[in-house]
Amino acid sequence: MEALYGALEAGRVGIFESPTGTGKSLSLICGALSWLRDWQEQRRQEEERLLALGQDGLAPQQDTGGQPDWVTAFVHSKEERDRVNRLKEEHIRRKKREDNLEKIRHNVQLKYAAKRKRCEEDEAKRLLQLSKEALSQGAGEGGLHQLDHNEEELILAEYESDDEKKVVSGLEEDDDDLEEEHVTKIYYCSRTHSQLSQFVREVQKSPFGKDTRLVSLGSRQNLCVNEEVRRLGALQLINDRCMEMQKNKHEKKSDEENEGKKRRVSRTVCPFYSYEQMQFLRDEVLVEVKDIEQLVSLGRETKACPYYGSRFAIPAAQLVVLPYQMLLHEPTRNAAGIKLKDQVVIIDEAHNLIDTITCIHSAEVSGSQLCCAHSQLSQYMERYRKRLKAKNLMYIKQILYLLERFVAMLGGNVNQNPGCQAVSQTGTVLKSINDFLFESQTDNINLFKVQRYCEKSLISRKLFGFVERYGGPASAVKINKENQKLAGLQNFLLTLQQGSDKEAGTPQSPPVEAEHDQLRTASPLMQIEGFLSALTNANQDGRIILNRQGTVGQSSLKFLLLNPAVHFAKVVEECRAVIIAGGTMQPVADFREQLLCCAGVDPARIVEFSCGHVIPPENILPIILCSGPSNQQLEFTYQTRDLPQMMDETGRILCNLCNVIPGGVVCFFPSYEYEKQVYGHWEKTGLLSRLSAKKKILQEPKKASQVEQVLVEYAKCIKRCSQPGGQMTGALLLSVVGGKMSEGINFSDDLGRCVIMVGMPYPNIRSPELQEKMTWLDKTMPRAAGQAPSRVLIENLCMKAVNQSIGRAIRHQKDFASILLLDHRYARPAIFNKLPQWIRERTQVKPAFGSAFAELRKFHRGKLDSL
Repeated sequence: MEALYGALEAGRVGIFESPTGTGKSLSLICGALSWLRDWQEQRRQEEERLLALGQDGLAPQQDTGGQPDWVTAFVHSKEERDRVNRLKEEHIRRKKREDNLEKIRHNVQLKYAAKRKRCEEDEAKRLLQLSKEALSQGAGEGGLHQLDHNEEELILAEYESDDEKKVVSGLEEDDDDLEEEHVTKIYYCSRTHSQLSQFVREVQKSPFGKDTRLVSLGSRQNLCVNEEVRRLGALQLINDRCMEMQKNKHEKKSDEENEGKKRRVSRTVCPFYSYEQMQFLRDEVLVEVKDIEQLVSLGRETKACPYYGSRFAIPAAQLVVLPYQMLLHEPTRNAAGIKLKDQVVIIDEAHNLIDTITCIHSAEVSGSQLCCAHSQLSQYMERYRKRLKAKNLMYIKQILYLLERFVAMLGGNVNQNPGCQAVSQTGTVLKSINDFLFESQTDNINLFKVQRYCEKSLISRKLFGFVERYGGPASAVKINKENQKLAGLQNFLLTLQQGSDKEAGTPQSPPVEAEHDQLRTASPLMQIEGFLSALTNANQDGRIILNRQGTVGQSSLKFLLLNPAVHFAKVVEECRAVIIAGGTMQPVADFREQLLCCAGVDPARIVEFSCGHVIPPENILPIILCSGPSNQQLEFTYQTRDLPQMMDETGRILCNLCNVIPGGVVCFFPSYEYEKQVYGHWEKTGLLSRLSAKKKILQEPKKASQVEQVLVEYAKCIKRCSQPGGQMTGALLLSVVGGKMSEGINFSDDLGRCVIMVGMPYPNIRSPELQEKMTWLDKTMPRAAGQAPSRVLIENLCMKAVNQSIGRAIRHQKDFASILLLDHRYARPAIFNKLPQWIRERTQVKPAFGSAFAELRKFHRGKLDSL
């Protein structure tokens, strides 16, 4: 906590490691908020001092004797007066805001008055709707225009300019109110929604819970309270529908003003996007700390949008809690109104920060998606050609040309079914962005303008509505000259769907993937927009991977970001201080070299801090085992790990350990394939039945939906076996490094009395993406301690995965567990030093199995006796 306070005070970039169970969240909360409180107090005192000086009379200095510096003195005094005036204004604004929040906090009558007003408005709206329905029934149905009522919404609005001067966000009439001063604040971000909610609950319980102005930000998927929009399911569809409803609200006024013109049918607007109600929600959020769930409940109750209401609360908030993507992706950050200048950023659970930045800014599209988007867009253009303005047609043609050329790069033709087009030259090819654009003959198209057009025109949303209407097998389309073309789209989509079903080998896709299937077949242009955006990166910072498989439909184009620092640079440049924190941050060289130094951070500004674990040394027994019971050396390389004797030796080690270790044992393998191979070998040799006599054996499932079921069964079995008198001693869970069990799952107490790591989980060095990253590192980074940067990367990726997995066992102060690393290479100094400090200090290297087994038996018997 003291180290964190010091780093914030000095404006450093800190890499902080605090193992699970050491009170990391509470330390971050107390350290950061203590600093913020002290900082605000210092600022207040400084302001008071300057204001007092101003009142004492900072009058312009008189020209007494015509000295040469009289102009300088006058300018200086004017600057002082201007500064004092600014401080006065800020002081008045802050006082007004604080008084207002205090009034809301204590005046319950205000809340009831607002609630009563909402009820009255709802009743008035209901009566108005009933009146409209009665009138429409009496008038009968009016004649239809050339296009029917619902189809008007599918037409693109006129696209005015490539370089709009003003970007409208929010309600124009209230722009002044939105330009509120941003107070000094802390942005806290983490990986998952549940981690953020857990952090907010910790803040609520902390001494700062009552006085902190906290706002939780999230995606529309988590915060939207409009059921019609929520039902769309996929995040991209929810985003586009929300943006369109806002646009409708702004256009409604201008449509009403154009009396002389033929008026369009009124479009849907969101009833929750009411500025008055969102102001009320904003004030409620700032008065009392709320997590995402409480924010959504408040939004439903107040009939206000939590997504935008929470954004309006950002300027006055002291602590903003948000997901990684919202902070690390600049367009999302700007859209949310997040200003990082002179603020503090804390990134928690940051062990995979480099991978996260890479993933956020990488994109992949399949041949099927490119062909499908081309067909949909062509049909759309034909249907509405007479209603579209010239600029819309120009951009649609550009997008169609891009899609055509991208499919050609995969060796296909957009006008043929991608599932039936065989690729002549299969394999993976990597190209620079410029080479890809030259070879695809698209270098003459301004991708920045195309990207902006896609954003502003909401073309993917219009296209989705069009396909929803005409592309689905359930839609009845009248056959006439124009609709014959649409029937072709319908048939094309059906063949695409059937083709993907054949590839999957099942008549129906699993329910878990239903949402992605819907998005893939119905609106591939949304995915393609992400790829077009990725192509606007600098040539040296990324590569295009052309993955040509059996058919064009199975082939894909992928943008791979090589330099994540280019997107992180702005964060560290603008912020006062940045803290990168996690339970397991070792090895930290990647963060320092690849992320911070490449982002231009002065090495003197970087501070590292690692705290020990709170458990006593006798509660953990880490062992590096060099050989098995039959003296077989343990070295699980790609060449040796498939040997029968290696798999037999692993089985014998587990059989011996299961005899003396109570409760749960978690065994991590380098991959699902190897775990399956070893399991099959043990079945044949009878080792599996010997293991099953002592522990119930469970395997980690590949599907995320089945993980919970396996964990429940694992826990039940351990609880059942803890009763005295039984033959079974617990359960053995065969897991995979980098799988569902290696991160975020707590194997505390009896659930994880021993964690075993089989071999070293080096990444697949044959992967084209990894090879390109290694080549790029060797070209751009200096050698470290005589080692090539690519070699360091491979070791670091391996040890990050190991450290995450073995950290599953010890979860609180009174917990105890043993850790067994099965491979003699762990004893090498370069590898050994990359283990977390609190584990490294207590690790024993055992050349023979006998002494290791004796230590383990002694450790676990001693712990059982003391219980």
